[in-house]
Amino acid sequence: MRKVHDKADVFISHDENPMDVFGIGANMVKSLRYWLQVVGLTFEPTKGKRLQSFTDFGKLVYKYDKYIEELGTLYLLQYQLASQKEKATAWYFFFNEFSMSQFTRDDFIIALQKYITMNENGATYALRSLTDDFQCIINTYLPRYKSNPGKISPENNIDCPLGELGLVDLLNKKQKIYKKSIPVGSTLNPYIVLAVIVDNAKNRKEITLSELLTSPCNIGKVFNLDSITMLDVLYRIEKLNLIKINRTAGLDVITIQEDLSFLDCVERYYKSIENHDLRSA
Repeated sequence: MRKVHDKADVFISHDENPMDVFGIGANMVKSLRYWLQVVGLTFEPTKGKRLQSFTDFGKLVYKYDKYIEELGTLYLLQYQLASQKEKATAWYFFFNEFSMSQFTRDDFIIALQKYITMNENGATYALRSLTDDFQCIINTYLPRYKSNPGKISPENNIDCPLGELGLVDLLNKKQKIYKKSIPVGSTLNPYIVLAVIVDNAKNRKEITLSELLTSPCNIGKVFNLDSITMLDVLYRIEKLNLIKINRTAGLDVITIQEDLSFLDCVERYYKSIENHDLRSA
């Protein structure tokens, strides 16, 4: 992000070789350029010079948490990643459409094949690419000390930071059975959860609990929440007077109390952390 901030053409520059700038190989440079966009930190124009620029979300992350140290930032990146139906189809499918809570690699690949056949109108794909996607998803969320504890050196930790969210676990190592895990509710900051709710609400003030829990890209899906954990977080948001929960007469809805955008919620999250740090000091 620092390199993009300093030089918008860092990935396509003829003056400096991107491989030398980043200290990684050509394929890794392409991968880095792609995934920066997939997690919503940068964007490139589709026409003209393909310069990288920060998104509005990326600007806030760079301003407040450029080293991605906060758990809330990881949850925001997870939301961006799991919502990318076109650019990260396997991730979108895994969190939003794949209904099995316990699964093997074959379970996932068979289901993903059916999804692609039904939704992509004749799209072609290599089976190997789906297998690679599955392994990449597992490596994203499952720390290596769980999958290969005997091969991990404390000095060589290259796990993906999203593993800290606890969204995938290993159920049976021998049979390679995995499961989707519910994160600890206390790790979900109210402003982060509200940011996702507001982003999906599209200016609506009233949203049903069912929609929050089961609609694609909403908090229940992208964060693997069950109804109990979701309600716990919603009550914490309600204590901040940001939403009102109504469960009378079978309504089961929340009403958003303030005119806040996704970016407003993200900035409030970072400022709340700053204020907490000041009080702690």
